[in-house]
Amino acid sequence: MSTTQSNSCPECAGALRTDGTETVCQQCGLVVAEDPIDHGPEWRNFSDGPNRERTGAPLTRSRHDRGLSTEIGRSTRLKGRKRRQVARMRTQHDRARVGSTAERNQIYAFTEIRRLAGALSLPRSVRDQACVLFDSAQDGDLLRGRSLEGFAAATVYAVCRTNGLARTIGEIADVARAEERELQVAYDAMNRDLGLSTGPIPPRTYLPRFATELGLSATVERDARALVAETGAAVGGRNPGGVAAAGLYLAAKETDEQITQAAAAEVADVSVVTVRSASVALRD
Repeated sequence: MSTTQSNSCPECAGALRTDGTETVCQQCGLVVAEDPIDHGPEWRNFSDGPNRERTGAPLTRSRHDRGLSTEIGRSTRLKGRKRRQVARMRTQHDRARVGSTAERNQIYAFTEIRRLAGALSLPRSVRDQACVLFDSAQDGDLLRGRSLEGFAAATVYAVCRTNGLARTIGEIADVARAEERELQVAYDAMNRDLGLSTGPIPPRTYLPRFATELGLSATVERDARALVAETGAAVGGRNPGGVAAAGLYLAAKETDEQITQAAAAEVADVSVVTVRSASVALRD
């Protein structure tokens, strides 16, 4: 802790004191300066090589060129002949960035994957893994004769399955630009030829989201979780979303927060018959 006598407070002309990253007036308590910005390099250089300064955004697998491409920007200050010249340069630059049809397909599919991840509120790790999976499917020549939109949606669904995220095919198909049949065909092709490490999603992973959408309390969710865990073997082979909806329905039935089977089925994107049969299995 040190006192600075050369400078004075701009408010009361009192003495300033520097404590850590803050400069404070000793008389009125005014914070004159705080949190200085370090404009130096972001890495420590332990070798004799070049000192790497700030280099922009990190690499990402969600773009076909890993995020290393450059773009010719737009400016309203350009007028007339210069503006048309820059526009032609921008067009030629965009054409030169894509070297093949496969790369053009990657650009389109990766854009669709980023859109789906945003619409479904999925983390960046899922987005990047889906792009890597699409790249593997393209290298395996699985896209021939199939829909790019279907493969983009299928990669998102497959990564959700491998990471244990509760997302059904219907939910992804609702926001995708492909039909559910196209998604299923693409997923089956990847699962068969790429050997995806996907397994059944346990019903308990659906419970928090379904309970929130149905407006149920944490008590009902906890009771449903215990009910599904106790009778796990009895509901083997059933739709996990339907089992989760049935568990919430039975748990809410024991409280004042009762819901209908139709409401539970709508949230889980299954039929009422599925919820009813799963409820019978859970009760037994």
